[in-house]
Amino acid sequence: MSRRRSPNGKRSYEGQYIPLPYAMIKSPAWRALAGPAVKLWLELHTRFNGGNNGKVFLSMNEAAEILGLGKATVQRAFEDLKDKGFLVLEQEGNWYHRRAHEWRLTTKTTQTRSGKKAATNNWRFWQPEKTKRGSETEH
Repeated sequence: MSRRRSPNGKRSYEGQYIPLPYAMIKSPAWRALAGPAVKLWLELHTRFNGGNNGKVFLSMNEAAEILGLGKATVQRAFEDLKDKGFLVLEQEGNWYHRRAHEWRLTTKTTQTRSGKKAATNNWRFWQPEKTKRGSETEH
């Protein structure tokens, strides 16, 4: 794949992007996410700069304002992402000290003192709950 260059010989800059691997978007976890959770996941990724995983900040109030969602919807979206393995709460925020929660994106590597830790991709292990067929009443 060649890189495009502008007439003055410099590389064209398309900006940052968020990769969406087929393995992830075809997974049961991704397909079970609610729409607001997908919007929230994308917003959290815009705050990842390559070295701050585990310290990605986004408060519920800010997310509600940016995404045009209600606070209760944002709270459910955070829970949805945590439950399905896309997000891990690293450090709880503090309302009185005006500090947002610190999040780790499971799809990204994490920089530690001892080097980089690979992405955990916890979403790979999520499976929907099995419904009990015997408890359904048939007419």
